[in-house]
Amino acid sequence: MSLGRDVMAVGGCGPFGLFRHARARATAIFAAPSTGRVNDPVIGRVQKARAVVGALTTFVLISVYGVDGGWSAVFEDGFTKLFTAPLVLLLVGPVVVAGFIWYAPRQHRPLLRSRLRHPLRAVGWYVGVPVVAVGGFLGLGMLGKSLSGYAVPQAVVFVFMALVWFPFLMWAAGFLFFASGAAARFAFNTADVHASLPAVLTVVLVWVLNLVQLGDGLPNGPLAVKIAAFLGGPLSVTAVSCWELHVLRTRYGVRVRG
Repeated sequence: MSLGRDVMAVGGCGPFGLFRHARARATAIFAAPSTGRVNDPVIGRVQKARAVVGALTTFVLISVYGVDGGWSAVFEDGFTKLFTAPLVLLLVGPVVVAGFIWYAPRQHRPLLRSRLRHPLRAVGWYVGVPVVAVGGFLGLGMLGKSLSGYAVPQAVVFVFMALVWFPFLMWAAGFLFFASGAAARFAFNTADVHASLPAVLTVVLVWVLNLVQLGDGLPNGPLAVKIAAFLGGPLSVTAVSCWELHVLRTRYGVRVRG
């Protein structure tokens, strides 16, 4: 990948330029138009409507019954989920994708496997950027300390860190922020493997995230409200995803085993 060019490119950018560059790179990798992705405007509107209704429902429940930690805990939880969703996808996604390919007809499996390079490229960027950023920073710091007896080489290392690597760390943080939302929304470009795969992954993701969230306890309110709040989100996402699969099958001829 062209990560080396990005390291050198961000050195002369200002803070806003860094984040614009990071957003553009994240969009190009995780949200670029795909030949396998079906962009149906009706599906998009239904997904957005479900998200809006879910957000409004959460707002009403919190306003009526409150939440431990107040609104700051709500925003912190939302920010945490932004990064948790891609990490969960990285963990459970390979199992789902492998099962999806195994479920496909035998004659289609080699083609589906050959298309894995597109999601793997996205995964490589998502994992590689923070690894390179943090690993390079630690490595340069250790190199600078090892050159403590050599003033000029040590100065060169620290100047390089100040002019190139610190800006790159800022760029990497911005890239990870913008990439996390796109990676979760487009399921690491798995539509390139099969147009139905993102909907299947979305169902698995929302239920796994809900089980992870169960460790924080159920929402406040009567028992019926707690159960409805706990199951409402994943059930509604599952319903929308099943409807999406139906639309893909009836309107575009895209079948899970097709």
